[in-house]
Amino acid sequence: MEFKISYMDQKSVCEEEVFHQIHKELNISLRNFLFYKFGSLEKAKDFTQEAFVRLWNNCAKVQLAKSKSFLYTVANRLFLDDVDHQKVKMKFQRRMSITESQMEDNPEYVYRREEFKERLETAISELSEHQRAVFLMSRIDKMKNREIAETLDVSIKTVEKHISNSLKFLKSELDDLEKIKI
Repeated sequence: MEFKISYMDQKSVCEEEVFHQIHKELNISLRNFLFYKFGSLEKAKDFTQEAFVRLWNNCAKVQLAKSKSFLYTVANRLFLDDVDHQKVKMKFQRRMSITESQMEDNPEYVYRREEFKERLETAISELSEHQRAVFLMSRIDKMKNREIAETLDVSIKTVEKHISNSLKFLKSELDDLEKIKI
């Protein structure tokens, strides 16, 4: 890389002054390079920043003359990794949407889901009053144990014990449903 300040040829990328000069000279062009690839300015900015972070983290290994090449190589790899990640996400989403739609259309699945719901409601109703209250506050109302303890005027340990006992009971009551394959 040819920097405007010639004395920088003897300097290291690890020196802040040199690193700032590299950043100043390459930031915009690297961001534009990534913008053209991604088509998203936000992603381009984020990945440009990540490329500079990696340059800083590897500054002892990168020669000043190779810093531009290093940044563009890192940026391109980040782009390719992101493309691969997006492909994996899309494949997973497609698989999940197919599975969910197939399951929704499957009468056996609908029947089993309703059966499970009924058995769960029955099992919850069989819990003691305190266990049921604590369990529903925790799982349905999404309250923290501390909040439940304050609301019911009991200790946090009591709340934890009620939740633990409720889960054990529900698991034992609904355990046979796990073995059923739909």
